[in-house]
Amino acid sequence: MSLINKIWKTKFWLPMIVVLLVGINWLASLYHTRIDLTNENRFTLSKPTKKILKALDDVVQVDVFLKGDFPSGFKKLAGSTDEMLGEFKEIAGNKLQYNFISPDEDVPETSVKWGDTLSALGLYPFNLKSQLKEGEKQQLVYPVALLHYKEKTVPVRLYNGIPNISREEINSAEAMMEFELANAIFKLTNDVKPMLAYSIGNGEPPVGSYITYDLVENILRPNYNLFTFNLNTQAGIPDTFKVLMIVKPVKPFTDEEKLKIDQFVMRGGKVMFFIDKLNAEMDSLRIKNEVIAYDRGLELNDLFFKYGVRVNSDLVMDLQSDRLPFDVNGNGQFEFLIWNYFPVFASTSSHAITKNIGFVSGKFVNSIDTVEADGIKKTFLLSSSPNSRTISTPALISGNENVNAPKDEKFNKSNIPVAVLLEGKFQSLFTNRLSNAFSDSLAKYGAVFLPQCVQDNKMIIVADGDMVLNSVQKNEPLPMGMNPFTYGSQYQYQFANKDFLQNCLDYLINPSGLSEAKAKDYTLRLLDKKKVDSEKMNWQLINIAVPVLLVILFALLYQFLRRRKYTQH
Repeated sequence: MSLINKIWKTKFWLPMIVVLLVGINWLASLYHTRIDLTNENRFTLSKPTKKILKALDDVVQVDVFLKGDFPSGFKKLAGSTDEMLGEFKEIAGNKLQYNFISPDEDVPETSVKWGDTLSALGLYPFNLKSQLKEGEKQQLVYPVALLHYKEKTVPVRLYNGIPNISREEINSAEAMMEFELANAIFKLTNDVKPMLAYSIGNGEPPVGSYITYDLVENILRPNYNLFTFNLNTQAGIPDTFKVLMIVKPVKPFTDEEKLKIDQFVMRGGKVMFFIDKLNAEMDSLRIKNEVIAYDRGLELNDLFFKYGVRVNSDLVMDLQSDRLPFDVNGNGQFEFLIWNYFPVFASTSSHAITKNIGFVSGKFVNSIDTVEADGIKKTFLLSSSPNSRTISTPALISGNENVNAPKDEKFNKSNIPVAVLLEGKFQSLFTNRLSNAFSDSLAKYGAVFLPQCVQDNKMIIVADGDMVLNSVQKNEPLPMGMNPFTYGSQYQYQFANKDFLQNCLDYLINPSGLSEAKAKDYTLRLLDKKKVDSEKMNWQLINIAVPVLLVILFALLYQFLRRRKYTQH
């Protein structure tokens, strides 16, 4: 008798199987692995994300406010968030904890609702009419999360699209989720903040003003060591600054100031320009109901031209724009109409800065052209819709324009660029034109003139100074990207200006290396509706009849083998 038969007869095989199963489970608890069979590695975290999670030295608590009976789109978003945080926990272990909270619940130890707290933080909800079991219901949905680490808290928007969420937008939000969450954890746990200089030498809005509140208090101060820098009075821009930010200057730049910017760029410093080339302000329009837009004379044309860009003296008008209230009939009854001078930009670029971000709003925006510059790569970040136009200056802007519907045939241009990323080895504007006075000025602080960049560099130029400023209502600053005229109305919407700015800064100077996570692209695989309709009956038969036939076949085979076995005995 063989050994196998002996073991079988003595029933020793039963404890052996039990021991084997216990051993497999014990090994599985020690060495956990999974295989991702999706083409785009949907369930595989990027190496930078894993590195950040493995380096956690304390607990990161994630509170997600997507708990409730929501429409299907937001239910799927909640499920995707749960899955992603589960993936994070696989790597971080007990150093990452998360839970889902209803915005209607009270903040612990208070009588304040979580929804009110989120709104106070500038995290505004989507106001939806949802069809639930009990009927139609008005719902406030907060697709956001709060990440807590030690004494610090960072908010994360999980969705930036329109309220009527579609499959495509859900797909985009899922593709960006790893980056958004990992980037927030990196900012929470990274104690070394890059140094950032905010220019104040040419009439830029001051750091302490209401209109820079969101920019300064919610983006720059929490994430960077912020310093104000006056180009007029300082000898040069120190290399300790990683980036120089110039926002809506109104005074001309002198050649000496441009030399300081130029040499900062040549030494590897990053610069972000948010420029209003034309003088066109809503305050003037409110007073006179009309304003003439004219060139500010900032004297930056030669600097931009040398780097490969021209900001034009025109205004972009777009049928895809934000709204303003207009007295249509002159009887004091206002209607919200599209205001073509406030274009709304939806990026089609797959670049890491603009990929999967929501709509970005602008005010009195100029167009941008690129010009020849050796070795410089240009990437358009924001462009107009397919139904846009430009008007040259001086231009008369009247509040009466939108009372009548715009003539669509005039809006026949598409994808007019308004923001551009420049990358490469920039050539100095002052090569072969450096005067003795400028040479002495450089020598005062021990600087040597550089005719070109020491290494590849980056720069961002946006032809709208208002894009990163916030509006003010009743002496209170509104969040960046919020229209004060539609605030509190059915058209209230927070545009993704803040996300655009943060992405620009991250791309220029963030050392996390999370661009790999941001580059993920989930393919949306939809069923072929025609094929489904034509083959519907076949698949119904397969799904219903085949399992029944298999059961019957198995029963017949079992009876046949059983009858054969006992007939032989």
